[in-house]
Amino acid sequence: MSTDAAMPLAGDFPTHTHDEWRELAAAVVNKAKAEDAKVTGAEAEASMRTTLPGGLEVDPLYLRPSDGAPLGVPGAMPFTRGRAMRQAGQPWDVRQLHDHPDAATSRAAVLDDLEHGVTSVWVHVGTDGIPAAALSEVLADVNLEMAPVVVSSYDAQDAAARALREVLDQNPESTGNLGLDPIGAAARLGGSPDLTVLEGALDGLDARRVRAITVDARTYRDAGATAVEEVGYAVATGLAYVRALADSGVVPSDSFPHIEFRVSASQDQFLTIAALRALRRLWARVGEVLEVPEADRGARIHAVTSLRMFTRDDPWVNVLRSTLATFAASVGGAEAISVLPYDTVAGLPEKFSRRLARNTQIVLADESNIARVTDPAGGAWAVEVLTDEVATAAWAVLQEVEAAGGIAAALADGLVAGRLEAARGEAEQGLANRRTPLTGVSMFPLVGETPLAREPRAALPTGGLAPHRDSEVWEGLRDRATALAGTGPAPTVVVAALGERRDFGARETFMANLLAAGGIASVTVEGTPADVAAEARSRHTDVVVLASSPKGYSAHAADAVKGLRDNGIEVILVAGRAKELGETAVDGEVRDGMDVVAFLDDLLTRLGAPAEGAHS
Repeated sequence: MSTDAAMPLAGDFPTHTHDEWRELAAAVVNKAKAEDAKVTGAEAEASMRTTLPGGLEVDPLYLRPSDGAPLGVPGAMPFTRGRAMRQAGQPWDVRQLHDHPDAATSRAAVLDDLEHGVTSVWVHVGTDGIPAAALSEVLADVNLEMAPVVVSSYDAQDAAARALREVLDQNPESTGNLGLDPIGAAARLGGSPDLTVLEGALDGLDARRVRAITVDARTYRDAGATAVEEVGYAVATGLAYVRALADSGVVPSDSFPHIEFRVSASQDQFLTIAALRALRRLWARVGEVLEVPEADRGARIHAVTSLRMFTRDDPWVNVLRSTLATFAASVGGAEAISVLPYDTVAGLPEKFSRRLARNTQIVLADESNIARVTDPAGGAWAVEVLTDEVATAAWAVLQEVEAAGGIAAALADGLVAGRLEAARGEAEQGLANRRTPLTGVSMFPLVGETPLAREPRAALPTGGLAPHRDSEVWEGLRDRATALAGTGPAPTVVVAALGERRDFGARETFMANLLAAGGIASVTVEGTPADVAAEARSRHTDVVVLASSPKGYSAHAADAVKGLRDNGIEVILVAGRAKELGETAVDGEVRDGMDVVAFLDDLLTRLGAPAEGAHS
């Protein structure tokens, strides 16, 4: 039998059209609808569309585009699919961060990382990191011929760059990045960027060995930017550096190879993949306009697990978030990846947390084999379309910045801060109503956890774009509850279970988890209104929540509410919709989709919690 002919693996399946799929989708959507409320196929498809931060739309179905445009290949314009083909032996640079201010401690940590799979060293210098004068000691055990070294800093960039250059000059084969990013420093600290630090920065440097500039766009993402805005501001900053270097006599073809981008990788894996692909496409387009040789237009990307997604409470979930982010960074084609330790929010990480961080990407690369294919998401039409949308929207952000006079001017006149405030407000709304859930914090909180005790970092002076984590508002609620428990009875709400377990079980669980997200305990009472009221008095609370099914409310709510009022309960809430109680009036409803943060904030105030609390 000949084996030369191609096997038609899908040859026996009939071809179907988009309209046929729509009709099938409408049939499913219409099952629960009345006859006069049924929707068409197009309406059914529209009802299943969702939105992502930055105004991006996600369709329920993606098909091969009709124009049949070629996907391109890695290492060529428009570089969407990668700056180059991935090497099987070392698919990306496993780059770990070190910021412990004690030089001996950091030196030991650097050596430990390098001995256990890390391939490059990232040292953060400054007030919130390692003193520049200690850099040579921190790197004393590093084989500079094998492990690249990069530095970063907000308030000591000049000193950090000089210190690293002195170390690298000791070995002609050493590699790294001096980390100059004056616009990034100004964005974080406030004030005007000093671009004069770039004058002469490239002198004597071979970009194949040592690069001078890092565009750290994480400052914008941590301050509230969407993935689209982070990409747009990254490209705008890179372009500003090319122009500044051109003013000092460095042509774009020489400055391009010296620029590396450091961006966030979040738990939204598809958006992260698309953002990294879009960043390469836009930077390649800038290089094309500036007549940079095609071989030098590909953006070098260092992806870092996003601090914004990390939580203080139930920090172990950060390991899962980092795994998703690392997977996305790999699929998106990052040349270097850094995983922040799970206890980063608590303070300076310990040996075990650093081990987990480095092993997250080592296991993914060496055992899960996610790096064996260059651009594995290429040709997945959902990813291709999302990449196009991110690139288009980010290019619009770049144009807006350029119209304002460049990224430095956009920072100075408040354009960037205004956009980030709006983006953060939109994100906070989704966090408050839990449409954007935070596992272990706003959903499925870990009750009774022991906070991590870590050595704190020195605080960095702020005057620019301050970083915010998504979980901060929830942590503030927990702190208020902790402060109340430290001065008196723990904040507690009594749940009055109406009917049988099958009636109240689901909403009892819903209430327990919702209250626990704010640090409030719940006690379920299956008994008479007098029993419920007695339990409330013993717990020093006057708040009772009814929990049952619509059928249970119909049978028991009226008597329960009357009995609770007669026994002195002032605040009666219902788990679910108040309309399920018919004519019986209550003081409020607790339901999915409400502003849970506002509800818990008001509830803690009623229970006597201070306006602010201190996390112990």
